[in-house]
Amino acid sequence: MLRITELPLPLDYTPESLRQAVVKRLGIRDADLLEFTLFKRSHDARKKHTGILFICIVDARVDDEAGVLARLSRDRQISVAPDTAYHPVARAPASLAERPVVIGFGPGGLFAALLLAQMGFRPIVLERGRDVRRRTQDTWGLWRKKVLDPESNVQFGEGGAGLFSDGKLYSQIKDPKFYGRQVMREFVKAGAPAEILFVSKPHIGTFRLTGIVERMRAEIAALGGEVRFESKVTDLEVSDGQMEGVVLENGERIPARHVVLALGHSSRDTLRMLERRRIFLEAKPFALGFRIEHPQSLIDRARFGKFAGHPELGAADYKLVHHATNGRSVFSFCMCPGGTVVAATSEPGRVVTNGMSQYSRNERNANAGIVVGIDPARDFPGGPLAGVALQEALESTAFELGGGDYCAPGQLVGDFIRGEASATFGEVEPSYQPGVKLRDLTRALPAYAIDAIREALPVFGRQILGFDRGDAVLTGVETRTSSPVRITRHDDTLQSLNTRGLYPCGEGAGYAGGILSAGVDGIKVAEAVARSLA
Repeated sequence: MLRITELPLPLDYTPESLRQAVVKRLGIRDADLLEFTLFKRSHDARKKHTGILFICIVDARVDDEAGVLARLSRDRQISVAPDTAYHPVARAPASLAERPVVIGFGPGGLFAALLLAQMGFRPIVLERGRDVRRRTQDTWGLWRKKVLDPESNVQFGEGGAGLFSDGKLYSQIKDPKFYGRQVMREFVKAGAPAEILFVSKPHIGTFRLTGIVERMRAEIAALGGEVRFESKVTDLEVSDGQMEGVVLENGERIPARHVVLALGHSSRDTLRMLERRRIFLEAKPFALGFRIEHPQSLIDRARFGKFAGHPELGAADYKLVHHATNGRSVFSFCMCPGGTVVAATSEPGRVVTNGMSQYSRNERNANAGIVVGIDPARDFPGGPLAGVALQEALESTAFELGGGDYCAPGQLVGDFIRGEASATFGEVEPSYQPGVKLRDLTRALPAYAIDAIREALPVFGRQILGFDRGDAVLTGVETRTSSPVRITRHDDTLQSLNTRGLYPCGEGAGYAGGILSAGVDGIKVAEAVARSLA
């Protein structure tokens, strides 16, 4: 196969016009193009007022490939396509009695369990929350009735925190083995739209993810794995630095010398158990801030100009960064086009926000986190769980500011910049449920974060016209951008620094930052376990 990079196409291209563009680019006859695949497609909106183009990567199989490649040897945009197929690293021995245990069934645990099952290792998955259908009902209970289930919510349950998000499937991680491609293929096999294999910023959306995760769980079970819900791990059994088993909340002990620890970033009680058990932990940087909402039409016009609303472009997104004069970095996080701000707490007496979109991305507002990066040495010294304590304190304050019933505190952007109280909402209606109460957000974050965000918003307004409009809404607080803790592991074996057989995995362990990167890390950890067991 040959690979063509940077192949430009108009927004209204057809499969036939794509074929002809490939033929022309390679300088071959139509009959010599045996097959082709669109590998990646992004858009170039730098000339949004005159014309937006798709820029494509295409893999093509042609007659006399060696001759074509030799003729075009000086063309840097044409090369041999890499092998992106997944090749399992091991197969479970027929005599193997031991079964690996996977703790947590978010993206990291899901892909670790799936790959282990596909290689014949029959994993046992222990998930503290509920299956995806019951979990969805419990989550709606908070959003609609202000009733929180601490074990079944946006953070805990089948699919992990990524289930109630935009379902974003892109990342900036280095991926030389194309594990991300395998994550995409597994999602498509389970019912995701095939376009996620080639669009530059693929997403699935919560409602579609629900059925996809169910089907992936069914495959794990069909291959001999076992997924147990409402099975909270409360202790680990370690002997001479070697994993020996796990203990559940009901007292049951499960022997296990190979344990994948795929916690979510909100499993604070489990992190405290790990600290008591002297599993090596260290604090890591994370970010905190607010959610901001604008009309999606404003973002579309700013990004696409007269092409805003074009069906092939969909809802526009953005990525913003500002380095404030107080030394802080302010940046947009988890931008959700055409989505909603959601209540994402997992603990009573606390308020946390996150963003979510459906596949259609057709809600009225765009939202994103506007967050400030913080560092352990500078901002929360005091041990590996000091960042957790900071999160808890800010979330408790947000609960108080919101009225003590899981409503969130909010403020209009113009008033926030001026340091004035907000009286009424304007054109932008907040989407957060159970509701938003207008408050002074100065108390919601540390002063350095408030100062940095106040400085950044007008700067962002010069990059996206209207971003700092007076009636845009800030809703607080966004504290769970990533894990504030790393369960540190060896680079080669992926086992805990001081506990053999324990494999920290995914976002909660500090090794991922979203669905795709967590899925990739799950594959890596599954391979490490498989090599050890085979």
